[in-house]
Amino acid sequence: MINSRRSFIKKSAAGIAAVSVGGILPGFSARSYSSILGANDKVLIAVMGVNSRGKALSDTFSKQENVEIIYICDVDTRAEAACSDAIEKLGKKRPAACPDFRKALEDKKLDAMVIAAPDHWHAPAAILASKAGKHVYLEKPCSHNPAEGELLVAAANKYRNVIQMGNQRRSFPNVIAGITELKSGIIGRPYFAKTWYTNNRPSIGIGKEVPVPSWLNYDLWQGPAPRKAYKDNLIHYNWHWFWNWGTGEALNNGTHFVDLARWGLGVDYPVKVSSSGGRYRYKDDWETPDTQVISMEFDNNTGMTWEGVSCNGRPIEGSTVGVIFSCENGSLRIDAGNAYSVFDVQGKLIKEVKAETAIDSRNLSNPSAGLDAVHIVNFLDAIRNGVKLNADIMSGHKSTLLVQLGNIAQRTGRTLILNPANGHIKDDPVAEKLWSREYEKGWEPVI
Repeated sequence: MINSRRSFIKKSAAGIAAVSVGGILPGFSARSYSSILGANDKVLIAVMGVNSRGKALSDTFSKQENVEIIYICDVDTRAEAACSDAIEKLGKKRPAACPDFRKALEDKKLDAMVIAAPDHWHAPAAILASKAGKHVYLEKPCSHNPAEGELLVAAANKYRNVIQMGNQRRSFPNVIAGITELKSGIIGRPYFAKTWYTNNRPSIGIGKEVPVPSWLNYDLWQGPAPRKAYKDNLIHYNWHWFWNWGTGEALNNGTHFVDLARWGLGVDYPVKVSSSGGRYRYKDDWETPDTQVISMEFDNNTGMTWEGVSCNGRPIEGSTVGVIFSCENGSLRIDAGNAYSVFDVQGKLIKEVKAETAIDSRNLSNPSAGLDAVHIVNFLDAIRNGVKLNADIMSGHKSTLLVQLGNIAQRTGRTLILNPANGHIKDDPVAEKLWSREYEKGWEPVI
């Protein structure tokens, strides 16, 4: 049960003071901040997984008024120390080191947990945090497999906590404006969305089984995943490309723009999903596709694709990542940042809204820098005053599921026929086996 302190924060606070990486958020004045919250109305946070993305999130959360990170939870003692050092350099109190996040969840003072651990931990950790009465800021993808996504939705419904997924473009002001114009019919009905991601990722080589480093709790790192031997090319980033822990480029980066496509087309679950691709560029330990095209069809006569090219960085449509909507009377493009462009049916630019802040989509830990703060503010405001989330867990699950279904289609070599009411696979027992996964005994997520 959520304790009385968190209930008080939610019921009594009138707003939130927020400072981005670059200073005060656009649209907010210093005067407006000073009158919003009392200095003692803090939200107390733990961050799980701070080697890369979690460290960037810790930085942004630390810069928000009336927020204190009280625990850093990481199985890598070096990552914990580096993150805590960075927080101290911001003039904040040093968080306590808590390698096992489950111990932090026992603290009744704790209000929320930020989860940026590897994908196989996302849903299980969020469920444990929900059961402990904590709110959750959960990096994408929200789950390793579709069954976990459904468990997360059920957990949020049961424990009534706030769970925001890190689809931060849902909070970018110009992206919101672009989707709003799209839905208003600026160029007619949108009927198709093309999304993409490109990069120049190198080979990960052939890993060797070596002793686990002294700085790493590998058993806790694996957690709910079935145990595999430690190899020297796995941690920290390359786990993305192994099915036991990761979900490939489709969920690592595809989730963001497939989410925008789903939002813009106004769709939920598909009726058909197919995928083509493979590990084409190198011969190494990388298991997931480095080149992949996922196609999705919906029952309102719309469709979308995601194209992932991990090992050839040539931009598509002039951008390393993006989505372009085809509409009756033209098209609308959203690139990496907080910007959009509208074209007529002949391809002539008729409107352009530019971003004030540049985004480096190939930055592994902090691609959107200060704009993340807008999404975090929304999360904190939901905790304090019940403001609607821009990326609640139901929305996050639906978008994550689309690319999960693409991976299932890829792994089985089948076109999936789906129930448009819930996205479940129809009449395919082989594909249905990948709806969930096997867990290390005793680590199964239960709500």
